[in-house]
Amino acid sequence: MEHDGKNLTVTEAVRSVQLLKIDGYSATSTMVGSEEFIKPRSRWIVDGHEWEVRFYPDHCEPLDDEDVRSIFYDCVEWVALKLILVSEPQRDKLRVNLSCRLVSPSQHLNPSKEKSVSHVFDRRSKCSPEVLLMLKHEVPSSGYLVNDSLTVECTITVLGADDEEQPLPVPPPSDLHKHLGELLQSQEGADVRFHVSGESFAAHKAILAARSPVFKAEFFGDMDETSSEYVVIEDMEAVVFKSMLHFIYTDMAPELDGDQEPQAAATMVQHLLVAADRYELNRLKQICECKLSGGIGIGTAATTLALAEQHHCSLLKSKCIEFVTKSPETLDAVLATDGYAHLVASCPLVLAELLRAARGRKI
Repeated sequence: MEHDGKNLTVTEAVRSVQLLKIDGYSATSTMVGSEEFIKPRSRWIVDGHEWEVRFYPDHCEPLDDEDVRSIFYDCVEWVALKLILVSEPQRDKLRVNLSCRLVSPSQHLNPSKEKSVSHVFDRRSKCSPEVLLMLKHEVPSSGYLVNDSLTVECTITVLGADDEEQPLPVPPPSDLHKHLGELLQSQEGADVRFHVSGESFAAHKAILAARSPVFKAEFFGDMDETSSEYVVIEDMEAVVFKSMLHFIYTDMAPELDGDQEPQAAATMVQHLLVAADRYELNRLKQICECKLSGGIGIGTAATTLALAEQHHCSLLKSKCIEFVTKSPETLDAVLATDGYAHLVASCPLVLAELLRAARGRKI
């Protein structure tokens, strides 16, 4: 391949695909922190170089998204991998790609979404950045953990290039969200109108269906709304629906980063989490979950715990229980709130988990 006369010649790529099996995965719960890793039993020889893929069961890092990063108070735990060049590089610039995905040995489950990272190895840089494979708390329920064993398919691709290689141009960042946001605002081509708490919102069925399985079933399944151009949304405030609609088109929720009064902001996030769960907008739900996880207080702990229990938010639930049981004083203060009475009435089963956690901390 030649690059516009700039003397870039890429030779044939050398690729190797192997399985990395992590037996006794539950034992990794004792490994805490981004520096703890599991080494493979054997090393790989690819393109005449010796490689090692390291498995990090508890890599802490915020999501790689500027809008999400701004709302995180704690790091997020990932299952991650790194590629290590063990031998000396045979040329100055060794361009290598590591691609990883979880697989099911019995093939009863499709492989997970492939994640990858590219790196230029030399004598000073022998470790690639992390491949963030899956959120740690999602692994047990993902279906890939079988008999306490996790299998990762790793692909190492080594690209060859001559010494006169010129840097490739960097494409501009995606502006898809901008164009879809303008489409929502202009209402051009809209084919459905929602009525929510006295307000009306125009939208496009195809975009809604592409983003939400619930909308897809409503507009392209066997439900009554399939041919409808008018849909009434019950049990949701107009401002919440508007924010959710904006997220569907742009993948952003500005209301989560506004200058609202803290209680009003928390209420908005709670309503958005409920809406995201209702329409299976998993990324928005995760953003709301992490936002609430970083703002738990005496007055909100019990109501937030009830919300987490009702909408299956495991991270948020664990953060609430951790906060409530961190000291006898905190526990007593939370028990005295109106939110605790609501928790008792709406989620009585979670009280047993609170009790076990309190006993474990010897409160």
